[in-house]
Amino acid sequence: MYAKLFLRPCQLGLRRCSPGGSPSSLIASGRPYNRPFLQREDKTALSFRVFQRNFVQSTPGPSTPAIPSQRTWVDSLPTPIRPYLYLTRIDKPIGTLLLFYPCAWSITMASYALQVPWTVPATFIGLFGVGAIIMRGAGCTINDIWDRNLDKAVARTKERPLARGDINSSQAVAFLGAQLATGLAVLLQFNWYSILLGASSLSVVGIYPLMKRVTYWPQAVLGLAFNWGALLGWSAVAGVTDWSVCLPLYAGGICWTLVYDTIYAHQDKSDDKTVGIRSTALLFGANTRPVLTGLSVASLSFISYAGVLNAHGMPFYLGVGLAATQLGRVLVKTDFDDTRSCWNGFVGCGWAGFWLWMGALGDYTVLMSGLSYPENPFF
Repeated sequence: MYAKLFLRPCQLGLRRCSPGGSPSSLIASGRPYNRPFLQREDKTALSFRVFQRNFVQSTPGPSTPAIPSQRTWVDSLPTPIRPYLYLTRIDKPIGTLLLFYPCAWSITMASYALQVPWTVPATFIGLFGVGAIIMRGAGCTINDIWDRNLDKAVARTKERPLARGDINSSQAVAFLGAQLATGLAVLLQFNWYSILLGASSLSVVGIYPLMKRVTYWPQAVLGLAFNWGALLGWSAVAGVTDWSVCLPLYAGGICWTLVYDTIYAHQDKSDDKTVGIRSTALLFGANTRPVLTGLSVASLSFISYAGVLNAHGMPFYLGVGLAATQLGRVLVKTDFDDTRSCWNGFVGCGWAGFWLWMGALGDYTVLMSGLSYPENPFF
């Protein structure tokens, strides 16, 4: 502050002494100046400039710590396995949870309908949890094999292992084979109906990366794949799928996926335009918020209808209400032009899936505990 008070009157008294400018500016630039033309005020300003250059600027200030590169728990593991773990996105569990929640809805709803002991849903929740980790990783591997060249042109994905060259395509394909074999080992724990139903989802998983090149609706194809557990979970518990309940549950899950993955796609919309990738984020554009609001309403309506058909009680609809509140909060707060806000909104949508599961689980718990309550608030 004192330096500014001292410098201001000096600057007001400066006179042009040469075509090159004031002496203070010349001394700062290192250019020669004509000393005989200096006025008294110029000498004062020049003295301050010399003082500032020799003392103030040379005085060390507080050191600024280097910003560390972003690290995760994966970086603490042996170097050779890190690229494979990053390929599966295991450091970002939200993707696994989004795949797991429709499975958990279906398992819990089937257990409620059949009133099976708690050990049955607990067993299948564990198996589907492991399966979700494995198959979400396999899906990421498939996606990155398809997109290894495109990822290099997108700021958010250029550091992925295949795009960066940490591993090559042959290594990724071999790793994918190991992932699918492990997933098959989990699937073989189910009945044959479920094994065939589960295996049939691989065709949808495989074509998803292609869809972003040919249609503005790749998020819908992702919804078909990511919500397959809404069909498979029921068949694992009951032996067959109750299509009357599971189809509206599946449709609700697809609409939910359209919401969260459109928000996710807004992170890359600028790069996507450049490299020719299509998405619902680009399709909806400025209308994203009202469109996603409508999809959220559709999602919860389908899931509520599945609850009605399954004769659920108040705890289930309490979960639907909490999910609606969470989705509404996300849609109000998300800035679709801000990458960080879009990521937070994407993660926030996962909590809606969690509350839906908690509603179904609460309903099952109340039923198995023998407590009485109105079975269906709509009738």
